[in-house]
Amino acid sequence: MAFKDTIAQIKDFDYEDPNKLGVWPLPTKILVCLFIVAAVLAGTYYFKIKAINESLVREQAEERSLRKTFETRSAQAANLAAYRAQMEEMQQSFESLLARLPSDTEVPGLLEDIDARSVESGLGDLSLELQPQRDAEYYVELPINISVRGGYHDFGGFVSGVAGMPRIVTLHNFSINQAKEGGDLLMEIQAKTYHYQGGGENEE
Repeated sequence: MAFKDTIAQIKDFDYEDPNKLGVWPLPTKILVCLFIVAAVLAGTYYFKIKAINESLVREQAEERSLRKTFETRSAQAANLAAYRAQMEEMQQSFESLLARLPSDTEVPGLLEDIDARSVESGLGDLSLELQPQRDAEYYVELPINISVRGGYHDFGGFVSGVAGMPRIVTLHNFSINQAKEGGDLLMEIQAKTYHYQGGGENEE
């Protein structure tokens, strides 16, 4: 009976009169308070969750950025090791090439080696003429004009012998003609040897 009276009191009360806020029925006051508390809790929860979500999104973006940076630096570190290994290999190759370049004081010995190759190949009348050296950025080029008599087979053995010498010698601009005297052929060819700028440091 009391519950029905309370419901009737809530229904019959004039809520449009603002002067009666203080005398609202107790159940109405409780419901209003519960609604306000629920609204406050819901608002607090919404904004709190929103802030947490925004923070989570930022942290995830930062994590992706850090991971990308880590992957990039890891790749750079791996490439750096390969680059250093390649540089060491190039340095060794460079030093090996320098060791094969004759110094100024070794040129006479180089000419003797060329003469020995001509004798081994059965050639005759060897003529060696040093030409003016040509300076490049890192090395000096020394051309040597060679003239020698013999046969085709002998020329082939001579060229192979010169090309296979320990020192770097390249051969250029060859011509083969009938010698003016005798039945031999005359081969004229230019050999080029090189030494490093300041080549005395590489002298063996």
